[in-house]
Amino acid sequence: MTTTTETKAPHVPAADAKPKPDALAVVDHGVGFDSASGFALLQRGASLLSASSLVPKDYQGNLPNCVIALNMASRMGADPLMVMQNLYVVHGRPGWSAQFLIATFNQNGRFSAIRYEWKGEPGDDAWGCRALAIEKETGEKLAGSWITWKLVKAEKWNERNGSKWLTMPEQMFMYRSAAWFIRAYAPEIAMGLRTAEEHEDDIIDVTPSEPRVVVAQPDTLGGPKVADVVAGAATGEDVKDEATSNEPRVETTSEPLRATVAATSPPAEEGVIKMRLDEIKREAEARTVKPAILEMLYRKHLGTIIISEFPSTTDTWAKLGKVLQEVRSIQAPGRK
Repeated sequence: MTTTTETKAPHVPAADAKPKPDALAVVDHGVGFDSASGFALLQRGASLLSASSLVPKDYQGNLPNCVIALNMASRMGADPLMVMQNLYVVHGRPGWSAQFLIATFNQNGRFSAIRYEWKGEPGDDAWGCRALAIEKETGEKLAGSWITWKLVKAEKWNERNGSKWLTMPEQMFMYRSAAWFIRAYAPEIAMGLRTAEEHEDDIIDVTPSEPRVVVAQPDTLGGPKVADVVAGAATGEDVKDEATSNEPRVETTSEPLRATVAATSPPAEEGVIKMRLDEIKREAEARTVKPAILEMLYRKHLGTIIISEFPSTTDTWAKLGKVLQEVRSIQAPGRK
């Protein structure tokens, strides 16, 4: 008895046959502003989130805010809802939660988790901390700038009403040193934004102090009397200058809203001035600010354009902060 085994020829698909799509395949539509389809998908997701009651109030019913948050989440590779819950708007300026910024850095993969080094005793000017981490690729130990109590007082972070620097200074030291560290070594994580806590520290109570009455001697004053000025303002009549008046003139003045840094400012911590100069440089490059404009700002606030002549003091630090604010106010090309 003979047994015949049938051998089937392998199936060869036709040249023009289209492969069947894999049901589990994930197609990347490129969510974002780069393509029409990506932008349409972005809007659909934003419309869904804006109708949710679980997102923060800044996003409820606000489609543009949701679009921006989704775009940032896509660029960061983060969960959109997590971005929305940690992106705050403080007086019109967006800022990250310090906790979110630290968590994003720790999960970045390029560095070890952030740790902190402390020095000084609580209450002393030298008391403070700095952030530390190790770059995994090179094994290099990276250290951020020192945030000390002297710097806190010089920047007046502790003078804001309800300032957390007075109730939980240790936590604020860690938040601030980590934020500075991340912007120095991994600025792409912060995406050019400061933390919400930093924005809050910039808000100073500007309620003027009580007027101070100054009574001058009659033989040294000229000009109209206060009573005549008030009467003239009520009737709309001009008041004549009575330089020979025998009555004293009363002047009211108010204390300045914010005290200026003394000329003999204390020295700044090591590396702080350089860090602020580097931050100014990055912001200027991002906005393509011309060197001539940058030199004008340096001359305006520091009296010179030669960086090596800048004294390493807290006064210089504060003035460089004004330069940085003006650079940030310059609109980048292509933005409207």
